[in-house]
Amino acid sequence: MSTTAEHTTVTRLIPGEHWWGGKVADGRFMPYGETPLERDLSTWKHEPGQLPEASNQSAPLLVSTRGRYLWSDEPITFAFRDGSLSVSSHSPIELETTAEPTLRSAYLTACERHFPPSGKTPAEAMFTKPQYNTWIEMPYRPTQQAVIDYADAMLDAGMPAGVIMIDDKWSPDYGIWTFDPATFPDPQSMLRTLHDKGFDVIVWLVPFVSPDSPAFRELEAKGLMLRDKTGRTAIRRWWNGLSAVLDLSNPETCAWVRDRLDALCDLGVDGFKFDGADLYDFRADDRPYRPMTSNDMCEQWAKIGTHYPFNEFRACWKMGGQPLAQRLQDKPATWDAAGIESLVPEMLAQGMIGHAFVCPDMIGGGEVNSAKHSGVDQEFFVRYAQIAALSPMMQFSISPSRVLGDRHLAAVNEALRIRQEHMPLIEQLADHAAATGEPIIRPMAYHYPDLEQVTDQFLLGKDLIVAPCLEQGARERAVALPEGRWRSDAGETVEGPTTIRTACPIDRLPRFRKESR
Repeated sequence: MSTTAEHTTVTRLIPGEHWWGGKVADGRFMPYGETPLERDLSTWKHEPGQLPEASNQSAPLLVSTRGRYLWSDEPITFAFRDGSLSVSSHSPIELETTAEPTLRSAYLTACERHFPPSGKTPAEAMFTKPQYNTWIEMPYRPTQQAVIDYADAMLDAGMPAGVIMIDDKWSPDYGIWTFDPATFPDPQSMLRTLHDKGFDVIVWLVPFVSPDSPAFRELEAKGLMLRDKTGRTAIRRWWNGLSAVLDLSNPETCAWVRDRLDALCDLGVDGFKFDGADLYDFRADDRPYRPMTSNDMCEQWAKIGTHYPFNEFRACWKMGGQPLAQRLQDKPATWDAAGIESLVPEMLAQGMIGHAFVCPDMIGGGEVNSAKHSGVDQEFFVRYAQIAALSPMMQFSISPSRVLGDRHLAAVNEALRIRQEHMPLIEQLADHAAATGEPIIRPMAYHYPDLEQVTDQFLLGKDLIVAPCLEQGARERAVALPEGRWRSDAGETVEGPTTIRTACPIDRLPRFRKESR
């Protein structure tokens, strides 16, 4: 644990108490309390000589299944060990016991006091339409015609128009946020065409600037680039190479960003995928325009995003309650805790730090070196789609009709049908989240404390249990049902509390709705 922190608190765990919060990427370890664990939220894993691991959302918040919460305005270092929770921070640490000894009470009280809801959601189409990201189909090489063809392929396969995200390298260089005329000769025409087909259009961007580019020279001359400890313009290695970094501590830099994004909106772009700005992109000894930590810089990037209803973030610090679409980090196409098994626990973790408007990764896995164009595991793709179907948002990248046979494509279309069936509930819950901060999808323990260790199924709202199949080749799975009478999508009625085994053929997403007495 840090030895330089100014504030430290140690509390004994209440018998049976478990905790959520911290880093979303630790979702598979939540709820905490059973085994030793230590985390520092001011840093991210970075082995010497290697690129840092991808990061997701994080917040200086822990919430307890026994109605307690812990908050600090600055990053915390925390450790569970020997029946105790110890926490350190440079800011005062608030440890409160709420009115009721429940996870829900702890979360809602912390939300009200520290990240109250904005009253807004991201753009409605982010929920009501599928999202289609060009990343896997055309990594680093989108073109105007390829994007239109990608949209047409979805429509030709019988899929609905949605939100198209034009990913990396639509612009001529990083930091030059205009369409590359060599690959997008008439972007305004393309945008009109896509809009006429029923699509909204988002473009990808990062807070990096290619060295020795016109944008670099302009920004460096104006003092809008981040400086390193020597006072020189900082050059950082990220997954696409070496770039300078925008100094997000400078209001003039943020205004420069907004001007360019507004110009794209005037052209017809609907919004932006805000990538990058991970904690590891900044250093403690950098010399920004005004004092800011890595976490502050990450938070400032997200604050820019609040001005655009069509948005997406993968890395975020705090910002709970804001109208931001938060996607999980790129996942490998694997049947394990790093891949498909991580989706539900990590989305639940997103909700428990204030991010209601969540999205699992691109269906089939967004890690480009893992999600191959050939040899796609069709069963895996379907099960991924089923998890996404009743998540707040659903995002494709690989074109289903290109990689799936008739049986598995029909199963994906069934997942889309299930989503449409439940869309009124998803929209209602999104509006409720905007008003109250309450998550759209919730851990079982949020409403049923006896099921606090169940994290491979989730509640959509209060009365609908979603239990996707996560195991390769499985055709049935165990489902934990709380007290009450539950009716499945297959028509069976079950009295809880109990655990049952239910069938999950390739085209079924098991669901159980609580019936009123």
